[in-house]
Amino acid sequence: MYALIDANNFFVSCERLFRPDLEGKPVVVLSSNDGCAISRSNEAKALGIKMGEPLFKLKERFQVLEPKSSQRENARHTSNDRQESIVSFSANFELYGDISERISSLVTSITPHIELYSVDESFLDLSALDITNYTEWGRVVRARILHDIGIPVSIGIAPTKTLCKIATDQAKKHPELLGAYHLTPADMPDVLAATPVQDIWGIGRKLAPLLRAEGISTALDVTHMRPKRAQQLMGIHGRQLQAELSGTRCLPLQQQTKPQYMIMRGRQFGADTTDFNAIEAAVTSLASRATAELRREQQLTQHASVTLRTNRTRPNYTKLFAEVHFTSPTADIGTISSQLIQAISRLSTGHQSYHAAEVLLTGLTKISHLQTDVFGEVDLPEHNRDNARMEAFDSIRAKYGSHAIRPAAETLTSSWEPRRNLLSPRHTSDWAELPVARADKMVDIY
Repeated sequence: MYALIDANNFFVSCERLFRPDLEGKPVVVLSSNDGCAISRSNEAKALGIKMGEPLFKLKERFQVLEPKSSQRENARHTSNDRQESIVSFSANFELYGDISERISSLVTSITPHIELYSVDESFLDLSALDITNYTEWGRVVRARILHDIGIPVSIGIAPTKTLCKIATDQAKKHPELLGAYHLTPADMPDVLAATPVQDIWGIGRKLAPLLRAEGISTALDVTHMRPKRAQQLMGIHGRQLQAELSGTRCLPLQQQTKPQYMIMRGRQFGADTTDFNAIEAAVTSLASRATAELRREQQLTQHASVTLRTNRTRPNYTKLFAEVHFTSPTADIGTISSQLIQAISRLSTGHQSYHAAEVLLTGLTKISHLQTDVFGEVDLPEHNRDNARMEAFDSIRAKYGSHAIRPAAETLTSSWEPRRNLLSPRHTSDWAELPVARADKMVDIY
């Protein structure tokens, strides 16, 4: 038996964790550059706010309040203005990542057989646990996560991953289930018949019209398909999906992530820029994030590239591309960023206004697989010094925060950074932004 633990409206729930006054109010979290809604509270969904709806359109329909507005000011707007008000936040990924790690740590203490599927979802294999009542077990786990961390979750329990997804959706949609639902064989026909085909995990927008054209409109219809026909329509994934919905496990738990073949980090600038200092700071920052991921996976890179793009919505869209090759595979941020900057500086004219940048690392290999070459180009002592320097670099950042130590070029200017005008404090990951508690009066406890 599998269980899926899915945090409810995760980004919004993280913001509400330190803003309990926003419980019951419509709240949205915005994407990079405060562009569009990427997380919505149930109250925001009830107002018809769609995933991906741009902020400028929200401002046409609602009064968008800043998170720094006081509770009294929010109440005044809500009571006096005819237009409905919503509270919006810039995405605070530092906060969300830390809360996600806390949930993962708690869940791992329940069972080590866990797959961290995404920042807000985890699959658990329950076969090694002695559970007599799965629904009650799910409610106990949900209550523990809510008590210890403060994030509401929904838990779906079923024989397969695909059925867990459907069970979790049921737990979210029906409050009477108290956040946990065990999808039993007896319930499967009714639940699958009520699940539209487009809501099935892995179907998506492209496959749903194709299936509906075949007369397949619900998850139950998929279970009645011949496996061969499912494969003809959807590939091998279709045969697996048909079996999973029928209760046959085809997707095992992946406790170890597969090694990546490439690592890319990109960012849209807060404003278009011709300033090479801003471009250098941006490329260095993106390279720093990419190499941090590289070292977490104990890998090295042989190739790195950088792409600068102008604004697609403006005339004469262009992009600038530069690539470097390392004779000795590396994960050193200094080596990678400096060579990328040199490569891009040779191509840049200084007159083009750039809108976004991407850094891509390819030719990845495990650090334990480094091989010397017959020409002696791989300098092992230098390689070991680079590794020792990066280990010290990462340990300092792990202890004191990601801003404690950075490449100097990253600090040249912050003008390129995306707009996050509605950013909340990083309450759990930055010493300077810890929440403050005040006692209004002393209480004698003796």
